Amino acid sequence: MSTPTTFTSAAVTLDRLTFAWADGSVALDAVSGSFGSGRTGLVGRNGAGKSTLLRLISGDLAPTSGQIIRTADVAYLPQRLTLDTDRRVAELLGIAAQLDAVRAITAGDVDPAHFDAVGDDWDIEARAEVSLAEAGLDPSFLDRTVGELSGGESVLVAIAGIRLRRAPITLLDEPTNNLDRVARGRLADMVRGWKGALIVVSHDIALLELMDDTAELYGSSLSVFGGPYSEWRAWLDAEQEAARQDERDATQAFKKEKRQRIEAETKLAHRASFAKKAYENKREPKIVMNGRKMAAQVSAGRLRTEVAGKEETARAAMDAAGRRVREDASMKIELPDSGVSNSRRIATLGDGTRSWVVQGPERVALIGRNGVGKTTLLRRLVADADLTGGNASASSGNVHLARMDPEDSSAAGAHSRVEGADAAASTFPINPELVAEAHTDRIGYLSQRVDGLDETASVVENIAAAAPHVPDKELRNRLARFLIRGATMDRPVGALSGGERFRVALAKLLLADPPPHLVVLDEPTNNLDLDTADQLVQALLAYRGAVLVVSHDDVFLQRLELDLTLELDAEGQLAQIG
Repeated sequence: MSTPTTFTSAAVTLDRLTFAWADGSVALDAVSGSFGSGRTGLVGRNGAGKSTLLRLISGDLAPTSGQIIRTADVAYLPQRLTLDTDRRVAELLGIAAQLDAVRAITAGDVDPAHFDAVGDDWDIEARAEVSLAEAGLDPSFLDRTVGELSGGESVLVAIAGIRLRRAPITLLDEPTNNLDRVARGRLADMVRGWKGALIVVSHDIALLELMDDTAELYGSSLSVFGGPYSEWRAWLDAEQEAARQDERDATQAFKKEKRQRIEAETKLAHRASFAKKAYENKREPKIVMNGRKMAAQVSAGRLRTEVAGKEETARAAMDAAGRRVREDASMKIELPDSGVSNSRRIATLGDGTRSWVVQGPERVALIGRNGVGKTTLLRRLVADADLTGGNASASSGNVHLARMDPEDSSAAGAHSRVEGADAAASTFPINPELVAEAHTDRIGYLSQRVDGLDETASVVENIAAAAPHVPDKELRNRLARFLIRGATMDRPVGALSGGERFRVALAKLLLADPPPHLVVLDEPTNNLDLDTADQLVQALLAYRGAVLVVSHDDVFLQRLELDLTLELDAEGQLAQIG
């Protein structure tokens, strides 16, 4: 079983590291600890500051106080990979200058600048192709643009580039978020053979099981344990059970000491009452009674001090035991009653040959490889609802995205956030006969990019846009159920962590008025800690509307008790699974 680990040789050391945002809210407070030279999984609840910590270690953010000691250079893959879609893959790999120089020299150009650019990297193209192959990608990707890759492929290329540069310390923030089942397997293979220190923030248990150590960021305290996630979880569960038992024992001991103090006070009160009557009745000489009174007062004072001391000691022990017990808040999600009858037709999905009708409060999953067009299908459905003149825009805040095909490489805009499996151009041809027909205009859509939010507006302002008639105080009360409290409500969305952004987007969808008939979720577990994912499952199981979800998380889908699972293949054909 896992035990706390102390490293004699650390790749990264934190010394009372503190970071506060511009609005004064503290993300990390005097965090100390270290990461070893092997593979470490960094876990913690949403909002604990994991992504912020990685940004500080990478140098993307500067500490408010304290220091970070790194033994070598650091490579960093952020949770939201922002890329220029016109850039070549060679640039994403970080080898464009060397590659172009080698090719120019091979073509006969002997400009000295080319030789300076190459340095000792004459085999850079061969090494790059090997690195791409290890990531399960075709070597021809070198000359593609980022816009021609799916989001998952872009993430794999970025990780391959980090490996190619042989960074001594690597930081990966939720690297499996955009990867399908096959790509996750390829990443796992890369991680198994990783050279150098690796720190991975993830909620993917399969990936965390590949780690040598597990670090937890909890309450601005960093603890590192020897062993993968399952061993750490077993240790934590056992420690918490022991802590709860200690708290129960300490509480009983405190109650006992408190009861004994009350009994002692009662006895002293009776004695004082008896002595007072004896004094008033003058049963004995005054000097004798005064002596006894003084002796009784001394005795009573000594007894009070003794029992009060025992009670205070027991109270302190109870408080100390209680501090060991975690009282982690969970998101309390209660979806509104959508009023959908069992016979109500909600949507039709098809591939030109076959079609399926989503009817009543059914739960449907859409699965398939990255780049086959799952997100395209979802967004066509949302766009269809909006084009009928409905209020899908109020429910989702994403209809501006639904009007363009996110997998069309000719889509407007020079930049894209590669945050979703289908965020860039499709790897496979999109079947033009794919059908996504909405039979309701009340569709709530939560994209995997979580990008239907105003980055510069506050959390409350974003929610108010979806529920303009709800008073500010009531909005804040409802937001608290999503663990969005205090100063966080007034922070701009752009300053939030991935998990916080998800909760805000989910709140915007679920607090919309009127409530949606169909909730459409694209990779909803990407940014969720395990406890919050549990809450989402329970909420969706209780929801009386229809649910359509895209996910590569098999455990999550199994728990949803699905009525229908459709798989979209590389040829753009739909098939019912199971």
